[in-house]
Amino acid sequence: MSPDRFYVTTPIYYVNDQPHIGHAYTTILADVLTRFHKLAGEPTFFLTGTDEHGQKVQQAAEKAGESPQAHADKYSERFRDAWKQLNIGYDKFIRTTDPAHIAFVQGVFRKLWDKGLIYEQEYEGWYSTSEERFFTEKELVDGKDPISGRPVEKIREKNYFFKMSAYQGWLIGHIEANPDFILPDFRRNEVLGFLRQPLNDLCISRPKSRLSWGITLPFAPDFVAYVWVDALFNYQSAVDGKTFPDRSPIWPADYHLIGKDILTTHAVYWPTLLKAVDAPLPKHILAHGWWLVDNARMSKTTGNVINPWAMKDKYSVDALRYFLIREMVVGQDASFTEAALIGRINSDLANDVGNGLSRILKLAATGLGKRLSPVAAEGDEEKALVAGAASAISAALDKVKALKLSFAVEDVLQLIRSVNRYLEVKAPWKLAKEGEAGKVKLNGVLYHAAEALRIGFSLLHPVMPAKMEEALAALGATPETSALRWGAWDYSRPLGEGVNLFPRIQIEGRIAAGEANDTSGISARPGAGPAKGAPPADPFSLVHLKVAEVASIEDHPNADSLYVLKIRLGAEERTICAGLKKHVPKDDLLGRKVVVVYNLKPANLRGVESQGMLLAAEAEGGKLAPVDPLTGAPGDDVRLPDLPFTPKADLTLKEFDKAPLSVVGGWVAYKGQALRSPKGPIQAQAPDGTVVH
Repeated sequence: MSPDRFYVTTPIYYVNDQPHIGHAYTTILADVLTRFHKLAGEPTFFLTGTDEHGQKVQQAAEKAGESPQAHADKYSERFRDAWKQLNIGYDKFIRTTDPAHIAFVQGVFRKLWDKGLIYEQEYEGWYSTSEERFFTEKELVDGKDPISGRPVEKIREKNYFFKMSAYQGWLIGHIEANPDFILPDFRRNEVLGFLRQPLNDLCISRPKSRLSWGITLPFAPDFVAYVWVDALFNYQSAVDGKTFPDRSPIWPADYHLIGKDILTTHAVYWPTLLKAVDAPLPKHILAHGWWLVDNARMSKTTGNVINPWAMKDKYSVDALRYFLIREMVVGQDASFTEAALIGRINSDLANDVGNGLSRILKLAATGLGKRLSPVAAEGDEEKALVAGAASAISAALDKVKALKLSFAVEDVLQLIRSVNRYLEVKAPWKLAKEGEAGKVKLNGVLYHAAEALRIGFSLLHPVMPAKMEEALAALGATPETSALRWGAWDYSRPLGEGVNLFPRIQIEGRIAAGEANDTSGISARPGAGPAKGAPPADPFSLVHLKVAEVASIEDHPNADSLYVLKIRLGAEERTICAGLKKHVPKDDLLGRKVVVVYNLKPANLRGVESQGMLLAAEAEGGKLAPVDPLTGAPGDDVRLPDLPFTPKADLTLKEFDKAPLSVVGGWVAYKGQALRSPKGPIQAQAPDGTVVH
């Protein structure tokens, strides 16, 4: 990430809504991006707020017997409080009822009117109060609003229209000339597909006879602005006349972060309006996916809405922040289950992030009086840690710039896991018993481990600010003093003691049986071991996967599509048949580490007994590609953290198929959670959603 400037926005949230996990994700994403850009030394500006005009607000206020302004004041505060609880560090919280915003929007309407880009016309259409917009007959689905599925009513009235159709050709050209204007690229293609049809002009007003709670049009006092036009200009009005420290204007935005359901308003309405008033366009519009429960979008109608505050109170703010950033590949949908959240806490946070720090602090307290002294890296293992830290810094910041936050987090975790492996190799607990010479060696080992962790904690600080501040404090540092450079901290202060960043979560009840989406039977307690007696109801608990190394390859004598592989699983050797002959050259397979279904019932395949099955995913062009255990060693088990492990002898293919594996964020996953060997996750070079078998 090069020194630059960074202005990011969230949508402004409708004031009638209850803050939910979707709101939380978008706002946490903006916060994490902002913190990463600050970490890279860039000036930043982060905007969020509430959308407070419109018919739904007016109707809700009337029902409550209060003024729309009083209603908006009360409910806007819910969002401010929500973001405070989630440790969101925005620079400005805008409200569309702010006098400065109202004046700005009226100025925009005056400019459009003076340029002859607004006209008056009688209009008849299907109006949705839920979405506060008109739909054509063709756009309705089963006679209802195509977005919310709610009833619509036919309305005929005079209104004012913006000549949006005049900008259709220009907008297509702009999108095609700037392929990263709309992200990810398949969303850009959606918008271009939409623009292949004739673009209608945009109704930008509502008569006060029907809706009085809005911004009055300066040229038509009996009309108010269409709430979407009012809302969109918040991004510009909030920073009107404002500059970064170098006096460069904050507008245009670098990123508008939005949900995919509001893509058309942001990618079609918004740029045409800006073009019409001669304003610069935002650099990027990023439409992220939805959080799903049981593969369905969360909605109040179905009652499957996840309450982020319940999750925050149960598992901590930073655990929730980490899960949302780590689990969703930006732009794709992701599944939210409490089981997956607990799995991330126990495997990534307790086992990886917290474990190394606890070991260092304990050894430093008992063997070195809580003091460390910097030393040069002399051994190969130490030099590898230094190089690994430099690589993690570069890789993580580059991936953040490319909006691959889940992958950036994994790069940092790889560094932290390397510290735990380093401690296993060096066995510093033995050095403490070897007198003064042992203490010198102990200091060297703990210093290198602590320094690598310090850099890892600094890189994770944007994701988990409170917990990583606590972790850095245990090393005597702060986020402000912990520079992203090996040797930047002198360890002149004593280390902490007794820090347990992420206690493991005990799993009880239904969640242990794999029924993770029904939280009624879930009991989770921090700091305890696994529950006893929980039945292994999940089909994946019967599957035994192992890392193997391909020792030799021959063509199958009786099948054109099959290889016969000799594989090593530690001291054990097996023969398996793999249908990869048309997909992977022998030279690319020989010596390669793979993952196999170890307990699959042996089968005779055209005269050769196959003692297992190699896992592969379908890559681009229909090519099969074996999944990659990365640093996993032959013989290592591949499992799902915290799922009961009761492998069945002679597992059948039918039983294996009951536990479908797929690609999520570049990793092999079951129910959205990445499979892991003791050394790390299993990678798949295939698109998200690809089946692994």
